[in-house]
Amino acid sequence: MSFFRRRSGEDAPSGPAGRRSRGPGRKAPRGLTPVLDLSHGDEELRRLRALADAGDWTALGPALAAVPDQAELTWLLHRITSVEGTERWLATTVAERPEDTLALLLSGARHIAWAWEARTGQRAQHVTEEQWSLFHERLDLAEEQLLEAAEREPSWLAPWFFLQIGARGASLGRTVATARFEAALRRAPDHLASHQQRLQQLCAKWGGSHEEMHAFARKAMLGAPEGSPLGEIVALAHLEHWLDLPDGEDHAYLTGPAVRAGLREAALRSVLHPAYRRRRDWRAAHNAFAMVLSLADERELAHAVFATLDDVVTDRPWSYLGGDEAENYRAHRDRCVPR
Repeated sequence: MSFFRRRSGEDAPSGPAGRRSRGPGRKAPRGLTPVLDLSHGDEELRRLRALADAGDWTALGPALAAVPDQAELTWLLHRITSVEGTERWLATTVAERPEDTLALLLSGARHIAWAWEARTGQRAQHVTEEQWSLFHERLDLAEEQLLEAAEREPSWLAPWFFLQIGARGASLGRTVATARFEAALRRAPDHLASHQQRLQQLCAKWGGSHEEMHAFARKAMLGAPEGSPLGEIVALAHLEHWLDLPDGEDHAYLTGPAVRAGLREAALRSVLHPAYRRRRDWRAAHNAFAMVLSLADERELAHAVFATLDDVVTDRPWSYLGGDEAENYRAHRDRCVPR
């Protein structure tokens, strides 16, 4: 296989390689053949996704309400939004329980994901007029519901995280996008997922530039203490740059001395730093570093990251390579094993 095949098209709302899913996702067997796990190896998330798939708000709502950490709740909500069909029972729940702000929030968040399902991952010129209409119709409802949730619960992080995605999709402009990013950071200054959304906003494909994107990523990493997960932003910036280059130039870019040095610094300052502490979303970051370090021929460091994962394959970023995500993971994992 080619290690540098890339999927074409735009990114999904989550940033690199969002993925649609009907159900909770398969469980990855530890130490065996890698399996794509849409629950990221998190058993509680797997249970919550199953409840969402079943439309059981009487169990799902209290479970989400019991999560004390706003960043953790936002991550759970984000992963649940990819469960297809939830918009149907959420519409009924919101209508029957208009005072339930958490249901309203999840409905708005699901409409963001549902909008991208209508738009598809194609480049803009290949999206039909009907798809654009559905895209904006769903984004409009998401905007209404998320702003209402934010007004009801001013301390909540999640509305501002999802409103960043909505602003980018609806092309609301830099001023709005920046204001929403800053609103998220006021509630959680080191929120990795909000930094990921800001990085997307600064990508060339969304009207930014490589220079602005890399400057933001490096500033975010260096502004955080060593051991912070924000080093992933540097890795994602290099992946975005790589994706924007034609065949041949992309490999030369990632394997260039300066980029390799930057990736080593980011890995050693974040996921491989002694002070690094794993959060609920850690497997996605480790998968991202494993892939980009392998692509950059930093095989020793890539192997160290792969060794932490127990072969739990996350959707992001392996679908950027096209084909089967678990097979992409296996091929890169195996090429990084010391000889």
